[in-house]
Amino acid sequence: MIISANDVKTKGVTFFAKLLKSADELIINVRGKNKYVVLDIERYQAFRQQELDLAHLLAMQDIEAGRCKTQTAKEHLDELRNAL
Repeated sequence: MIISANDVKTKGVTFFAKLLKSADELIINVRGKNKYVVLDIERYQAFRQQELDLAHLLAMQDIEAGRCKTQTAKEHLDELRNAL
């Protein structure tokens, strides 16, 4: 569901709660362009968990494929400093 920024300004946050009862997400339109998305916290947390799960999966695939290296914390810090 798309709502205008003006609706948000005039009706406040309670407006979100009412609309989220019938929609999974709200898109806030600012000056004719979709700018923000509002989700209830449970849906946000589910998205965030999926994002973290995907990052973990990709990291494990990199490790299995040998696209990583092992170094001490000092070696890593030295490498970062040298890169700057």
